[in-house]
Amino acid sequence: ELKTLLKERGCTDMPEIVHGAEGIVEAATVGSADTVVTGIVGAAGLLPTIEAIKLGKDIALANKETLISGGPVINPLVEKHGINMLPADSEHSAIFQCLQGVPPGGLRRVILTASGGAFRDFSKDELFKMCEEDPRAVQKKATTHPNWDMGAKITLDSATMMNKGLEVIEAHYLFGASYEDIDIVIHPQSIVHSMVETQDTSCIAQLGWADMRLPIVYSVSWPHRLKMPYKPLNLAEIGSLTFKAPDTEKYPCIALAYAAGKKGGTMTAVLNAANEAANEMFREDVGLGFLDIPKLIEGAMEAHKEDFKVDDVTLDDILSCDAWAREYVAENTKNVVRAPILST
Repeated sequence: ELKTLLKERGCTDMPEIVHGAEGIVEAATVGSADTVVTGIVGAAGLLPTIEAIKLGKDIALANKETLISGGPVINPLVEKHGINMLPADSEHSAIFQCLQGVPPGGLRRVILTASGGAFRDFSKDELFKMCEEDPRAVQKKATTHPNWDMGAKITLDSATMMNKGLEVIEAHYLFGASYEDIDIVIHPQSIVHSMVETQDTSCIAQLGWADMRLPIVYSVSWPHRLKMPYKPLNLAEIGSLTFKAPDTEKYPCIALAYAAGKKGGTMTAVLNAANEAANEMFREDVGLGFLDIPKLIEGAMEAHKEDFKVDDVTLDDILSCDAWAREYVAENTKNVVRAPILST
């Protein structure tokens, strides 16, 4: 269809057109590229990223699920092939920028900032009551982000705060910080994109408007700083910046992500796949409630303990766990609807 349309529009020098999973791998491994930006949502970005790394291409990583699902495989490949993996999402780019000049061993703590998502101004009781009395309104609000235009999947992940839990796992793999040294703080203005604390307790933050162009540009231009025609940050215009701790009872996905990360191995692949499946089913309106999402994820993690693997994890192990977790969510959706609210 695309070829026909191009011909009708007068295209005489027809480009090579690829599609599907094989087409994505072809695009990621094209010979003329020395850096590949991986921005596909979900675990679909895993295989093309691996193939690009094998060819010695640097990776500008905007797809957090690649490391969350495939960290046990990806990190050894990065080391083996000697490539750079630079974050292209706002929070991890901020951390990476803050770490420039921090000597080895100088990092004490990573502080990830979060907008708080669609329900940041609701108390736990208000949110739970709304889920019970008006699930349609919850569904509509959960897919609308107050600060960013990020697409449906990530917007819902922001509402459940699973996106921040996933970013905790990604920060662990990218920067080597232990889970005990990675904190989350809600920052509604989305101006401070994340911070690091050094061993002497100094905190270094990266600030900027809520604009994804900057982290993407930095991921492909590092270590240089390019002059860009963006609006300069004006702190006086902003007026004030506020921060508060997240309510883990209101956002049980945060605790689930930390638990999966600390478990390691194949558990993070199960967490990610179960979340992707539950997220999609919620948006497809099959009767899954907002609070059912963490119930399904927790159930998948619990069931996976029987087949959990932590040593010598292979790509086949990750793909198998990914497929199993999606099947688990599909089969158990009816069991969690109207089940008691998850408590952490």
